[in-house]
Amino acid sequence: MKAVIQRVSKASVTIEGKQVASIKNGLLILLGIINEDAQEDINWLSNKIVNLRIFNDDSGVMNTSLLDVKGDAIVVSQFTLQASTKKGNRPSYIKAAKPDIAIPLYERFVKQLEKDLGKTIQTGQFGANMQVELINDGPVTIIIDTKNKE
Repeated sequence: MKAVIQRVSKASVTIEGKQVASIKNGLLILLGIINEDAQEDINWLSNKIVNLRIFNDDSGVMNTSLLDVKGDAIVVSQFTLQASTKKGNRPSYIKAAKPDIAIPLYERFVKQLEKDLGKTIQTGQFGANMQVELINDGPVTIIIDTKNKE
């Protein structure tokens, strides 16, 4: 699993003119899934995200987590995160999991994040054409890949 995590002061997802998700202080999480992803990836990534100390403490230092600030989250499926740009100019999405594999993993990730955070997580809609708006606070953007735990 690959996730792009953005600390936001505001974020929303709109599909066909209807807003389906909206948060203030929290994280916008773009999630890309491959066939090899499993429950171990879900558990590790969810735990990492909720405990990632990327929110400012009282001294203005990034030292608190989403759990600490009681922030919200939106998770948006994004198969393009698994793009390969090694050859030519047209990205290849061959590594991205097909919906029959990706949807159950995506749904399990959202449930695990809800469990770890102790609150409901908002989402986009898998496979939909979504308009994602955000105000990236900082800006703070972190990329995490469960297959490359740096």
